Amino acid sequence: MKSLAEIGAALLGYDPDALPAQSVNAFLAAMVPKPTQAQALPLMQALGRVLAQDIISPMDVPPHDNSAMDGYAFDGRALAGKAPLRLAIAGRATAGQAFSGKISAGQCLQIMTGAILPPGLDTVVPQEMVQLHAGFIEITAGTLQAGDNRRLRGEDVRRGSIALAQGSVLGPAGLGLLASLGLAQAPVFRKLRVAYFSTGDELLSLGDSPREGAVYDSNRYTVGGMLQGMGIECIDMGVVRDEPHLLEAAFRQAAAQADAIVTSGGVSVGEADHTKAMMRQVAHSQTPGEGGVAFWRIAMRPGRPMAVGRIGSVPLFGLPGNPVAVMVTFLAFVRPALWQMMGARSDDPRVQCPMLQARSSEAIRKKPGRTEYQRVIVSHAPDGSLQARTTGQQGSGVLSSMVQANGLMVLPHEQGNIAVGDAVQVMMFAGVL
Repeated sequence: MKSLAEIGAALLGYDPDALPAQSVNAFLAAMVPKPTQAQALPLMQALGRVLAQDIISPMDVPPHDNSAMDGYAFDGRALAGKAPLRLAIAGRATAGQAFSGKISAGQCLQIMTGAILPPGLDTVVPQEMVQLHAGFIEITAGTLQAGDNRRLRGEDVRRGSIALAQGSVLGPAGLGLLASLGLAQAPVFRKLRVAYFSTGDELLSLGDSPREGAVYDSNRYTVGGMLQGMGIECIDMGVVRDEPHLLEAAFRQAAAQADAIVTSGGVSVGEADHTKAMMRQVAHSQTPGEGGVAFWRIAMRPGRPMAVGRIGSVPLFGLPGNPVAVMVTFLAFVRPALWQMMGARSDDPRVQCPMLQARSSEAIRKKPGRTEYQRVIVSHAPDGSLQARTTGQQGSGVLSSMVQANGLMVLPHEQGNIAVGDAVQVMMFAGVL
């Protein structure tokens, strides 16, 4: 395992005081461990889990050439003529019950969707495209081509090929594909365990009586919700007050029982923000030379104060205290890192936040030198193109803006002001929040 210093030294332009946002994911990719423990689960229990090995297909899917629809099967060479084609009906085949007779030239077979195509028959005419007479059908010339409406053996999955690759996140379609191969179980990595807590003397837990200067803790619920949405085993450690001995105990407890730790609050420059200092102290005392805090400020808005480190092999993600900054930093950095720890492929569509290009419907002031994430609503303009407008007030404490938005406009590090109509990239929330 590389030390944090070694990882930082290998990263171009590494600056723990102001790390560019585009460098954060590269650092985390080198820092977080990969999974090693796997288990076999029944398919219905494997939804959302990550495959621990390639699935090699034991069979062709479909196992036979078969009909793609209800109609009449025949030898496509009979379509060569320009006159209407007349074919005598020689029998009937249904899904699960193959036709055992012989089809001669000038004959066809009535066939249902999914039924096996007998040898010599390679074309199916839909039943609505024929004129049906007593004992025969007539097909208008020029309406079909040889091979139409036929599903070929193995056209979905070939025997011996990789049906699903290691690192794939199993969705409903994946479960169905494994079932189509006759597989009752899936080899998956074990669930990731993540401990999380909020820090701050000003925080109230739900059920506490209001008091002057205090606010109810929302971060644990947004963080917990995002973790659960990833299928992670969550360890909710509640609210920890800004007292060094309490923070130390919480970090040690979390590191002993979890694969990763996520906190919110206590990582800014305030005198009472002890979280970052305690992260460093506990990390160094547990595993000298391996642990510690790698960086604590990111050149971004919202979310500049974010501390990242490690206790032994357990990654620490110290998120800001403001609610929107918590969600933005989690989506941009923590979520991809946790998926990597779960063994997921980075190109899996369930891992990537969808990125779309839209036109800004308003002017936006932006200073070069930091990446900004603006909460936006993406919709269709009158001409059908995508347009993005902000939710209004972009303060990092305006949590209602995340409820209104359906995506984040990502304005790159060197980007300046945005004019009306400029093309922008939007990280969409679909399937994520």
